[in-house]
Amino acid sequence: MKREKKWYKSASNWFMVIASTILILILAANLFIIFQSKTNEDQVPSVFGYKPFIVLSGSMEGKIHKGDLIVTKIVDPTTLKVNDIIAFRDAENTVTTHRIIDIVDNNGSTQFITKGDNNTTQDRNLVSLDDVEGIYVTRFSSFGSIMNSLAEPTTIMALALLITVIFVIGFAISVRKEKSLEREEFLKYKMMKEYQEKMKDSDSNDRYR
Repeated sequence: MKREKKWYKSASNWFMVIASTILILILAANLFIIFQSKTNEDQVPSVFGYKPFIVLSGSMEGKIHKGDLIVTKIVDPTTLKVNDIIAFRDAENTVTTHRIIDIVDNNGSTQFITKGDNNTTQDRNLVSLDDVEGIYVTRFSSFGSIMNSLAEPTTIMALALLITVIFVIGFAISVRKEKSLEREEFLKYKMMKEYQEKMKDSDSNDRYR
């Protein structure tokens, strides 16, 4: 008497699948970003036109906080307007995320005046269209610090090991439960057969009396 196996009816199996899927997605995103950053160090890695940035300062406190992970979208810089928050490369080639407070024409070239919401003065240098990396879309509170740690090679190895361990433990638990249920069903089946045999013998003896 073989019981049909239905893995999706087990809560532990679902937990294993969900946890592993989340970890695999995080690991894949990190590896993709690392691969892009290594193949072209002059460009910020993007995923389907979206670029993640880790906020390292408090210049936009109130809207964006230090340690946040922000997501920007690649757009046509000519469509940007005053009050948009943009990510751009500054004079030190560092990516900064500030708000556009004015748009000027500098010798026939459109440039942006930017300022951090938490800063008392505007940025010293103008931002050209070519310097724009993208427009701010959303933020994930404190997730930047986590992603920064996940980008470390040792963390990636630990994450890969954790995924493997979850799979192994989940599989072992599933197999153990399966064997336990099969044994219970076998014992029930055996008891039923013994009872049927006993009843059969009892009927036979009653006939010969």
